[in-house]
Order: sequence, then structure tokens, then C-alpha cells
Amino acid sequence: MKPNVYSEIGKLKTVLLHRPGKELENLTPDLLEKLLFDDIPYLKVAQEEHDAFADALRKEGVEVLYITTMMEEALEANPDKVDDLIARFIEEADVKSSTVRNALTSYLKSLSYATMINKMIEGIRTHDVKIDKRFSIIDLLEDEYPFFTDPMPNILFQRDPFATLGEGVAINKMHTTTRRRETIFSDFVLRHHPRFKGIQFPHYYERHNKYTLEGGDILVLNEKTLAIGISKRTDPRAIEHLARNLFKENTTFETILAFNIPKTRAFMHLDTVLTQIDHGVFTIHPGIMRTLTVFEITKQGESIHVEKVVSTLETILEKHLHRPIELIHCGGSDTVHSEREQWNDGANTLAVEPGKVIVYSRNHITNAILRSKGIKVIEIPSSELSRGRGGPRCMSMPIIREDIE
Repeated sequence: MKPNVYSEIGKLKTVLLHRPGKELENLTPDLLEKLLFDDIPYLKVAQEEHDAFADALRKEGVEVLYITTMMEEALEANPDKVDDLIARFIEEADVKSSTVRNALTSYLKSLSYATMINKMIEGIRTHDVKIDKRFSIIDLLEDEYPFFTDPMPNILFQRDPFATLGEGVAINKMHTTTRRRETIFSDFVLRHHPRFKGIQFPHYYERHNKYTLEGGDILVLNEKTLAIGISKRTDPRAIEHLARNLFKENTTFETILAFNIPKTRAFMHLDTVLTQIDHGVFTIHPGIMRTLTVFEITKQGESIHVEKVVSTLETILEKHLHRPIELIHCGGSDTVHSEREQWNDGANTLAVEPGKVIVYSRNHITNAILRSKGIKVIEIPSSELSRGRGGPRCMSMPIIREDIE
């Protein structure tokens, strides 16, 4: 299986998801800020909602893959890689006690592949692992925190750990320590899963690069143009590094539009305020228009050229998409509606084909506006999923889309 994504709207063929698990039940009020959640979702309902999301995709002919299943299959095909995976996981979980590290290694190796992967994601509690003897202060201090390794609840949002760019990928460096272990799984699957065996495709960015880059900030506008948000989680130097690699590989991409968006929780990634839903049609949170600055990055010899663009968003997008642009405001013209529905990811749509999108049902004002514009809207329930501050696009990583004209 070779990655192929040259647009945001080409018919979606294969997508990667993570069905939420017990990591949500390991959230506590004291850990919410650290683990980047605003509330504690009810797991049973969150799973039902996520299953409805996956079913909606399947009804549209999309192949749905799960990161946990892909990991299990990759390990079964590469049992010699298990020790390295466990060692990397424990190292990046920042377990300081050598006694605990050794105990965790033995514990994880004793589990089936499926159980091991789920345990890594849900978090390993201190009472999960029996340690008979403690030899140091560090050993004893480990029991003062409820987990030996923290839960990874944000792995629900498969958009961020990596990005499919044309026929290659960017394996991202996540902004927060809390999320960095997620890319261990992305990296492992892309390198070792049987679906990718023997298939050469470029990695334009690697998870250990210096500067942070997250997939929610990356939009593939067409075969020549990417839009990437300069956000709280994506560093402008990462964008320039990615640009150099893309241009060096002589890909079809010629331009990267870097959007400087507000560095706030509500404007987490570019795709929380701007997504494409049809040819020349985008949903947008109107609040972004007040502070938007765009930088155009193009190839110049062996390096890059950066130019600040002073123009309207419509004009900038029209230049690169070669068609008239329509921006549909999340929540409409009412400020209260737009801010409330953007908070619940009203602008975070997932196109399954041109003019057909999956959205959260709770954003009824935005959804009604989309329908009035001729967009086919597939609503999914979202009372619990929305508590994680991510919508249908955030939860999905397209691996294959059909090309469009």
C-alpha cells in the first residue's frame, strides 16, 4: 500500500483511526491539563460515537484501519522488533528508576501483542506491576504518582502524529511531551507493517527532528500546494525544514502557504479554523480573519524563498487553486454562534469526496448553512468525542485519496 494524498477532498479510500479505550478512564481532574483534555469523556458513549464515525466512513466505501490493529500485525510480522519497541516506549515515558524500567520491560514482554499495545496507550498504573524490592529514593518516589507511564488519550486524534503528503509522509515531532510517544506507533507501522513492506516512499520529516510539527496544521490543497499553520504546536522552522525536504525530493509540491494563526487553545491547529469541503469551498472560523498573516514559501535554487503575502484569504487561495473561492463561516454571521460552534469543531470537517463531509451533529447551525450551500452533510453523534477538542478531521488520517482534476 503506497500513500497517496494530493488533496483534501479527493474520494477517500483508506483512513487510519484509533477507537478510544481505557486511556479515557485513566483521566483524572488533576491530570486533565497535563494530558491536554478539558473534561473526562464517558468511555462507553465515546466508543459508540466513534463506532458511528467508522460506520459512516464504511458506508461511503472507505477502508477503515485502526492503529492498534496495525501495530499488532506489524509486531506479528516482525517479532525481532518487540524488544526495541518496548525499550523505546519506556525510555520516552521518562521512567527514571532502573528498577521500574526493568520491571516494566518484563511486564510488557509477558503480554500478548494486542494487550501490550493497549496497555501502552491506556497507561500503566503503579499497581499493575509488582516490584518486590526497592533500592533507591527514585525507586520509592515512583509510587507517589498513580502511573508508571502516563495514558495517551490524545492518540484518538490520528491526524497529528503523521501526515500523508502526496506519495510520502511526515512523521511529526509533537509539541508536548504528553503526545510524543504517539509517533512511536506511527513510525513503527509505516516502517514495519506488511502493507508497506517492500514499498519505498519518502519520509519528509522525522519524529526526532528539532522543531515541532503536527498534522492538524497541514492541509494538502492540491498537487502543488500545501497550507500549514504556524500555531502553538507547529514551529515555523519546522515548516521551512519540511519545505526544503519536499523541494529537494523534487516532488510535485511547489508552494507552502504558512498561515500564522493565534496561539490559543481554541485555535489549536489550522484545521480547527479552516478545512476544505469542495472545489474552492472552505469552512472557516471568522475569528481567524482578523489576525491572519500568510507567508509564501517557494523553491529558490538549493534553498527556499520566503515572502510575506499581504492580501485577502480568498485572493491567496484563488491564486493557488485557480478557481473562485467561497468561505463558509462556521456558525454564520453571529459571533456567539460562531465562537460556540468553533469550540465544538464546527469548522473541522472531513471530506469523503468533493462536496460531501462528515461533521459533528451538535453544530447544527453550521451544518444547516452547509446544506443550504449544496454540501452533502453526514452527521455523527459527538456529545463525548467533542470533549477532547477535536472533530472528524482531527480523528482521521487519510492514507489514500483518489486524485482529482
